[in-house]
Amino acid sequence: MDARDTELKKELNATLQARRELGDDYESALVDSFMEKVDQRIDGAVERRLRRQLAEQQMVAARGARSPKATDSFGERFGFGIVSLVVAIPLSGIGGGVAGLSGLLVTWTGIVGVNVVQAVRTNPGLFRGLRRRTAKDDAKWED
Repeated sequence: MDARDTELKKELNATLQARRELGDDYESALVDSFMEKVDQRIDGAVERRLRRQLAEQQMVAARGARSPKATDSFGERFGFGIVSLVVAIPLSGIGGGVAGLSGLLVTWTGIVGVNVVQAVRTNPGLFRGLRRRTAKDDAKWED
């Protein structure tokens, strides 16, 4: 609980104490007064958040709104391929030793699947260009 919550709790206790002392006649005025303080607290919090967001937007604009570099570098892709091949060796031994040829096929299907998912993740348009060959495509090569 931060200091503002403690202060608001004290205000609520004071309002309840004043209601007990003054009676039901002043209840709506006391509630209205307390709600006014709560509204001010909410308005202040919203204002602070808006100022912070505006300052962040101004910082981005001041930096020239450069888009961040892609995190998937050649080194990351190469490393992923090497690690998947290194892990494939013991997995192939385990899969082949436990279930024979079917275990080996399942193991390599998983390894290839993981690498395909990684390739699609790093190159989102990888399979968009794939389409069936047509006679028109073959004619282009004959010219």
